[in-house]
Amino acid sequence: MTAPDPRPALAAQTIELPSWAFANSGTRFKVFGQPGVPRDPYEKVADAAQVHRWTGVAPRVSLHIPWDLVDDYAGLRRHAAELGVSLGAINSNVFQDDDYMLGSLCNPDARVRRKAVEHHLRCVEIMRETGSRDLKIWLADGLNYPGQDDLRARQERLAEGLAEIYAALGPEHRLILEYKFFEPAFYATDIPDWGTSLLHCLALGERAMVVLDTGHHAPGTNIEFIVAQLLRVGRLGAFDFNSRFYADDDLMVGAADPFQLFRIMNEIVAADALRPEAGVNFMLDQCHNIEPKIPAQIRSVMNVQEATAKALLVDRDALRSAQASGDVLGANAVLMDAYNTDVRPLLAQLRAEQGLEADPVAAYARSGYGEQVVTERVGGVQAGWGGVTRSRPRPLVPVCDARYIL
Repeated sequence: MTAPDPRPALAAQTIELPSWAFANSGTRFKVFGQPGVPRDPYEKVADAAQVHRWTGVAPRVSLHIPWDLVDDYAGLRRHAAELGVSLGAINSNVFQDDDYMLGSLCNPDARVRRKAVEHHLRCVEIMRETGSRDLKIWLADGLNYPGQDDLRARQERLAEGLAEIYAALGPEHRLILEYKFFEPAFYATDIPDWGTSLLHCLALGERAMVVLDTGHHAPGTNIEFIVAQLLRVGRLGAFDFNSRFYADDDLMVGAADPFQLFRIMNEIVAADALRPEAGVNFMLDQCHNIEPKIPAQIRSVMNVQEATAKALLVDRDALRSAQASGDVLGANAVLMDAYNTDVRPLLAQLRAEQGLEADPVAAYARSGYGEQVVTERVGGVQAGWGGVTRSRPRPLVPVCDARYIL
């Protein structure tokens, strides 16, 4: 028996885009500005809408607070809807303030912890204004030296802060908690792994889920094993897709190890977790330091689609039979046959059936949008990592050297 037609599942798949991917970004050494980069959240949403226009599978845009602060979130929501997209997860930021030098929710100072909680409560209010489902939390909290603070006490403070934030959520909301094994803390990170994130989520309640960032692991980590474990207990809430060679490089998803991306999507398909009802939000979390932003996001979406298509082509019956009989090479061959399939013609056919151009990158290039925004976006200050704005058209104030802590 062969795999079923993958096109219905591919047509239903959606991938959420990060607003910050359309801003200028870089390393701690240098940020290279690009012409036509957005100057406010409205222009970020407009650029994200271009990705959806040409791929048909990127209908949501994540916001980052305070980078995407505006005075009127209802207006931003309408703006997105007019462009054919919606506002997705709200990402909190408690790592770019001098008060958070020793941590946010884990900080030994009760005043700082209160400030961090209040920021998250404001994010929950924004979720209500934008219609967002997910509050995504990543903390830079941690220690650089042994003895700097009490490890267990920090976990208690974290649990207390998360509980208050979780209690403020509406029944339609989820708290999704991210982890990262190091950086910017180099001795001990307060949420360093999926187990720590999962323990806190289990304590909070059924609407607390783990976020898996594919760049947040030590070299050699079997990420698909983590995916399988979190799916097994129903706590995989979202992915932050990107790629890495060394650490948290935030490169385009699939750039460093496309086979790993396939293996991850194979676990998703095997668990029937592509369905929206499974609750797994497929999100990108990338920065495009030297490549053009919109084409890079289009290519990233296509990379996820291709890995998903290959996973859908796995002959599950043949795989189970080989596994049950102990046929090691036969089982591996089933996976490799799917991975080695060129799925680009299949995806081109699917796009044609949806009324889309077969090649989204080429279609975007022909549209002239890139040249148009270079001409129109004159004046103001381009958005950069750490930029904050209050309303349109007031320009963002870039903090361009913040990339290294992300």
